[in-house]
Amino acid sequence: MAELAKNSERVIWWVRHGPTHARGMVGWSDLPADLSDHAAIARLDAFLPRPAPILSSDLSRTIATADALMAGRTRLPHVPGLREMHFGAWELRAFAEVEAEDPERITAFWSEPGEVSPPGGESWNALSARVETAVDALEAPAGDLIIVAHFGVILSQVQRARGISATEAFAQAIEPLSVTRIRYGAAREVELTNHNP
Repeated sequence: MAELAKNSERVIWWVRHGPTHARGMVGWSDLPADLSDHAAIARLDAFLPRPAPILSSDLSRTIATADALMAGRTRLPHVPGLREMHFGAWELRAFAEVEAEDPERITAFWSEPGEVSPPGGESWNALSARVETAVDALEAPAGDLIIVAHFGVILSQVQRARGISATEAFAQAIEPLSVTRIRYGAAREVELTNHNP
């Protein structure tokens, strides 16, 4: 990462926000997270490092999840660049509904992720570039850092760390309230993926 000394390392504990229970594609819509599973939150809290700074995107589902994990941790400002993918005209719509209108585009978007984007939205490559810029610009000390983010954001980092295609990355599950741990140093290493404490 650009701001770290060459011999410094950062371990980012990526946490996916709590579930929204939405059935359509949820990107920039500010839906709340369901954080009613207090036992799951407690297990997650106990699993994550303490003390460690914690931050989130600027959407309420990540903010509320991060706030639920605050005990003994320093809260850093929200990072808008860590928002979920912008689905544009497909936002909050079901795959089948969009497929009925624009079958070629939505099939290409999911089966060949890269440059294809929803109308008025962003492509997988655009999301990945935005997230990479945000991660490189983080102002936090080396060491452990907890980031509460979104499915696409976390997958983009898994893809880059493993050097895999976007299609291979899409095959990876990232469940709500799961942890994906990536070590950022001279190289990137995925140490844990989709772990549910």
